[in-house]
Amino acid sequence: MIARLKNIFSSTLHLFYPHLCTGCGSDLLKEQNLLCIKCMHNLPHTNFAVFANNQIEKDFWGRIPLTAAYSQFYFSKEFLIQHLIHQLKYKGDTKIGFYLGEMMGKTLLNSNRFSTIDALIPLPLFADKEHKRGYNQATVICNGISAVMNIPVLNNAVIRQQATQTQTRKHRTERWENVKDSFKVAKANEISGKHLLLVDDVVTTGATLEACGHVILQVANVKLSMATLAYAVK
Repeated sequence: MIARLKNIFSSTLHLFYPHLCTGCGSDLLKEQNLLCIKCMHNLPHTNFAVFANNQIEKDFWGRIPLTAAYSQFYFSKEFLIQHLIHQLKYKGDTKIGFYLGEMMGKTLLNSNRFSTIDALIPLPLFADKEHKRGYNQATVICNGISAVMNIPVLNNAVIRQQATQTQTRKHRTERWENVKDSFKVAKANEISGKHLLLVDDVVTTGATLEACGHVILQVANVKLSMATLAYAVK
């Protein structure tokens, strides 16, 4: 009887407060899901995590020594993954960022190439920008990864010490000049001797990740890997 009443209450509540897919807006029945089956199927997975010398690793060859790197999805404008990242970065939808971070965590766990990661470093935002937005989207993604992998997120070990212009419409050299002196290690003792995973939402030229990574690698006995939610196909 009690179970039946709970089902009736749940159905009535769902009628007035439907649980909608973040991707397409269709009605979902299970609250733990944020994407419907169709949208899940349409996510453009890269499968980079299981392959050494994948495209993102090749992009950093000769620029920075990485242990491993991968992106979960391909990024394409006007497609689902762009919409989801837009919801995360500009619409305050941290739930979708955490959810996608959990997906990344499961991928990382299933790849032996990332089995020695000790801690996660979200790519820092400049303090004023983070305050204005209310959160760092890279930290949200890291929290999802951490929930699955059970490894810590080091939020303030590396900081962004100056604001930079938007990287949009800048070519690779301009992007590097824009960010090369932007980062600083604030707590070297927290990262010394560790294998760190530097995390961001989208990698395009990789200039920002490269600039942050070089600063991290100045700390003693650090190994560095990178992971992003999406890879912008050039």
